[in-house]
Amino acid sequence: MKVITVAAAIIVNEQQQLLLVRKQNTACFMQVGGKLEPNEAPEQTMLREIREEIGSDATIEQFVGRFETATANEPDFKLVSYVYHVQLQQAPQIAAEIAEMKWVSLNDQQTALAPLTTEVVMPWVREHLMIDVV
Repeated sequence: MKVITVAAAIIVNEQQQLLLVRKQNTACFMQVGGKLEPNEAPEQTMLREIREEIGSDATIEQFVGRFETATANEPDFKLVSYVYHVQLQQAPQIAAEIAEMKWVSLNDQQTALAPLTTEVVMPWVREHLMIDVV
């Protein structure tokens, strides 16, 4: 099984929505992020990809973990993701290979989402970042 290794960002706004992007010629929305360059640490990849894809600087709040899931767009590959919770410094704008960007709620049923988003990110955000509403 071939492996793709990426760094991915969890970006949440005050409305408890998750920022997701869809790359050109793909169907699934996914975390901002991308493949590691040779000799590049995942943290560096993460910050570089955020600048390239949505034009913002970011601060890493927390390393969430290393996860293995199916890929969204490459059927013969396994995805290894280094996932970080980050805070954006500027408002996000579409750039690079991004076709679409949107804020989705954690119970979104309409959007085609990547396995990493549904299996790892959404449960983590629900558990760690949700503000309890009484």
